Amino acid sequence: MEAILVLDKTPFYAEMGGEVGDTGSIASEGGFVADVVDTKAPEKGLVCHMAKVLSGSVAVGDTVTAAVEAKRRARITRNHTGTHILHAALREVLGDHVKQAGSYVGPDRLRFDFTHFEAVTPEQLAAIEARANEVIMQAIPTTIYETSLDAAREAGIIGLFGEKYGDVVRVVEAGEFSKELCGGCHVRNTAEIGLMKIVSESSVGANVRRIEAV
Repeated sequence: MEAILVLDKTPFYAEMGGEVGDTGSIASEGGFVADVVDTKAPEKGLVCHMAKVLSGSVAVGDTVTAAVEAKRRARITRNHTGTHILHAALREVLGDHVKQAGSYVGPDRLRFDFTHFEAVTPEQLAAIEARANEVIMQAIPTTIYETSLDAAREAGIIGLFGEKYGDVVRVVEAGEFSKELCGGCHVRNTAEIGLMKIVSESSVGANVRRIEAV
């Protein structure tokens, strides 16, 4: 049986900002067990666990244990911080005109769309990959904090064009190299990413390019 479960609080990350939703399990001492196959947020503040019930039943007010699939989450966090490092490397090699135009962050790969007026040359791709890996291997601790939107703008922290932000925003920094507004999951140290390998670069529209990496 399939069900949508809503908890008063949850460790699960709901699909947002290009990052896929968490998977895992929800269970109770009364014998209820469900596999969470996806997590979504149809409205701000409403986290829906898309579940497959394996046994038992559950009712409003029951106490349950929610467990995120940790290895999958770890792979996703590596790819998400990787997109931030890639973004900064792109801007460094190609220029400050580069802006994020979309992304996908999953456990197996990352996809990053960005504004650029021509194909990225093999030499430029090699330089971008090398710079990203140089930063990754520096083992830079990431810093995550909340601040006002005005303070973030004054500090030059990068946000998504057209994105609606509240008065308080969440900032993810990898030293001085990468500073972005982001609500997603990230590594504690860039070295956790391991290695970034660019798989492809292509066009997805007028003045928009796409890089896929692992």
